[in-house]
Amino acid sequence: MKEQTEVRNLREGRYVIIDDEVCVIKSITKSKPGKHGAAKARIDTIGLFDGQKRSLVQPVGAKIFVPIVERKIAQVLSIAGNIAQLMDMEDYSTFELTIPDNLMDRVVEGKEIQYITALGKIKIDMR
Repeated sequence: MKEQTEVRNLREGRYVIIDDEVCVIKSITKSKPGKHGAAKARIDTIGLFDGQKRSLVQPVGAKIFVPIVERKIAQVLSIAGNIAQLMDMEDYSTFELTIPDNLMDRVVEGKEIQYITALGKIKIDMR
């Protein structure tokens, strides 16, 4: 799910959709309006699911899509290799996710973990 907003309403640390990917905003720089044009904003982001750097230059009055990102809690049912079977704690649905290499020691059977879902993609998020 996504909603539309203006570029001037974006803030660092929030999310934006660039090239159909959910991205975290790392920095925003705005220029002053010139003699023949509107103020522009340069938005530097990093992809939430793929980790790629992306940037976007738009007028501050332009419309842009912002994803609705949800943080949820799931219980780890089983682990097979680097794949964990999880059960959502709200609706009790089960699904499988690959465990990132840096989180292999922190994902344990029977424990609860936090995950992020946006635009139909899911990612384990342990802070």
